[in-house]
Amino acid sequence: MTPSTSAAATAGFARRYSYAAVLGAVAVGLLAPGAATWLLAPLLLGGMVVLGVAHGACDQFVVPATHPALARSRGRYWAGFLVGYLGLAAAVGLLWWWQPAVAIALFFGLTAWHWGSGDAPTQARHRSQWLAHSLLRGTLLFAVPLWHWPTETLDIVRGLLVLAGAASLPATPGPLAVALPLVVLAGLLLLWLSYYWQQQGHLARTDMLETALLVALLVVLPPVLAAGVYFVFWHSLQHVLRMNQLMDRSLTTPRRSLWAELRFFLRRSAPLLLISLAGLILVFGLAWTRTASGPVLVSLALLAASVVTLPHALLVTLGMDAAQWKPRH
Repeated sequence: MTPSTSAAATAGFARRYSYAAVLGAVAVGLLAPGAATWLLAPLLLGGMVVLGVAHGACDQFVVPATHPALARSRGRYWAGFLVGYLGLAAAVGLLWWWQPAVAIALFFGLTAWHWGSGDAPTQARHRSQWLAHSLLRGTLLFAVPLWHWPTETLDIVRGLLVLAGAASLPATPGPLAVALPLVVLAGLLLLWLSYYWQQQGHLARTDMLETALLVALLVVLPPVLAAGVYFVFWHSLQHVLRMNQLMDRSLTTPRRSLWAELRFFLRRSAPLLLISLAGLILVFGLAWTRTASGPVLVSLALLAASVVTLPHALLVTLGMDAAQWKPRH
């Protein structure tokens, strides 16, 4: 099995579980909307540990796998990795203190790019298609909640602004809430036509299916729940399986069950995962002793995620996705 064939097989393997999770969450939202939070919250909390927090805890393996020349000296590599990773995280923390509104814009913009590029098909024949999909999918994930749940979506941003001591937002998103989904829809239609033009109808049909699933998720469930389901059971799960392949598991051994894949990943992510969880427990424990409300805890979780989003997203884009944006000969 070639690396490209293995990558496609791994993507398909991950998608089946992600599709099932999204369909299950949508069913809960439709059949028991009043109890959706109570029914999904335990699954999301468990998944946030096993997948959400864990999915970035193997970032230290990206450079050795994608640029082995930079990791020949183990000690020098680890020193550079820690300084670079923690330095970028600290820079984001300083930005939150200095310009919180800019930090929030950077966080959501970078998250949209990271999620969108993580979903982009590696089989696209042109860099422009990969780039277009990355931008359109990432924007879709924020545009639909802004259109269908404007108050709830803006409340999330307001919570971050209050936590950071910055000025609040207008009461409504204005025409942007309607214009943005229409722009994304038009862009997706053009992208799907380009797939068919390149005799890659399977990519168009897959993207249509995924778009329909995600729009259903984002419309049926409130933004916090919908984003949680997507982040844990779609983005994080597929990243975990991509990392397993990068760490040479899927290239050298037959594909096994999902549980075997998760065990393989968790064993390698355990050191950084435990450190991350200890830090989160400390932060949320302090907030809990001050009787922080649910929205405050959500804002704290987003702030903590934003600090590591920049180094994590850079490693994925510059390392794991390098073949998609570099010139193709």
